[in-house]
Amino acid sequence: MANNEGQEKTEQPTSKKLEDQRQEGKVAKSQEISSFAVFGSGLIILFLSRNFVGNQLSDLSKYVFNSLDTLQLTSSLLQLYFAKMMLYFFITISPILLGIVLVSFAANVSQVGFRITVKALKPKFEKLNPLNGIKKIFFSTQSLVEVLKTLFKVMLIGGFTYFILETLVVDSISLVNLTVFEILNNLIESALQLVWKVALVYAVLAAADFVWTRYKYKKDNMMTKQEVKEEHKQVEGDPMVKGKIKGMQLEMARRRMMQDIPTADVVITNPTHFAIAIKYEPQKHHAPKVVAKGVDELAQRIKKIAAENNVPMHEDRELARALYKMCDVGDFIPEKLFHAVAKILAYIFNLRNSKKRKIV
Repeated sequence: MANNEGQEKTEQPTSKKLEDQRQEGKVAKSQEISSFAVFGSGLIILFLSRNFVGNQLSDLSKYVFNSLDTLQLTSSLLQLYFAKMMLYFFITISPILLGIVLVSFAANVSQVGFRITVKALKPKFEKLNPLNGIKKIFFSTQSLVEVLKTLFKVMLIGGFTYFILETLVVDSISLVNLTVFEILNNLIESALQLVWKVALVYAVLAAADFVWTRYKYKKDNMMTKQEVKEEHKQVEGDPMVKGKIKGMQLEMARRRMMQDIPTADVVITNPTHFAIAIKYEPQKHHAPKVVAKGVDELAQRIKKIAAENNVPMHEDRELARALYKMCDVGDFIPEKLFHAVAKILAYIFNLRNSKKRKIV
């Protein structure tokens, strides 16, 4: 890896780097969003299930207090009451806790998606070093930012809560003229009003933290130009190595092409710049096929091999240029040029057949 010291990180993080970070469990996740999801969902679920919770507590109270004056408290009776209380508590609280857990899970998944990474689950023994923990808590920029965020959150929510409570305390003077039931309803409404307003402030804080977390994550993963180049080499391969491999592949293809020239039926030339070797096998293919082509020096090599193997050559400037432009090695002659090539092949085949008859 090249030395990147002194280089400015000006490049956006690549998808590979973000994926590597994700594999290590490093994602742009806002804890405030998760906290707000727990707080908000708990508040909503508790509000919707208030009648159920009230009835459960009422039934438990009736069960406990109706027979207290006649009961003789023993250890077995206390155990029975404790078991009853735990059962009531489980029945009452478990739906609320389950709802909060599901909402919290959904809040986390909605931010970063769902994926289990083995690399992130591996134990890291350096985390057990108390010195590293102390440095991370007291001497890191991240810890300082988190402390400042927490102080700001506490001050903002605390100040907002104080402002609301101050108004509620002033309004509570009028409660002296109300009945007990009316006072109780007023206190419940005031409490709900306080909680909902605090929840709205918390929602604004969570949204701001979400935007900040995304921005900081992106900034922390910015890359230098050299890092981008190195990563590109890792993913795509070294350009020099790729160039050598491509050159070797071209050379191998060229050798195979040269080996096919002796089997060609005709070589159509420019005559000096272009040479295209054509082969036609009516029993196998519907049209003639280009088995070799070249320009300048390669064209001269094609003509030389053709001459050494008695392959006929035909000069046609326009046709040679068109074939070179429109066809690659292995392509069949396009319909547009088929008639011109067929005339040449017919002439070559007739000439070949006439020579055979003379020999016979």
